[in-house]
Amino acid sequence: MAALAWLLIPLIAALGAAIWGGWAARNRTTGDVTELAGYARFREAMEKSHSGSEAV
Repeated sequence: MAALAWLLIPLIAALGAAIWGGWAARNRTTGDVTELAGYARFREAMEKSHSGSEAV
């Protein structure tokens, strides 16, 4: 029985590593799209606020 326990420990560790590796490598591009859209709105707002304030 002890031999079986020693064989299960690396198996459980490998399974946990595989799950963690899959989670760490997941696709997270949706947050970037939202942030880039917010940055574009910020730039547009800044251009609007400066367009009428200076007479160049």
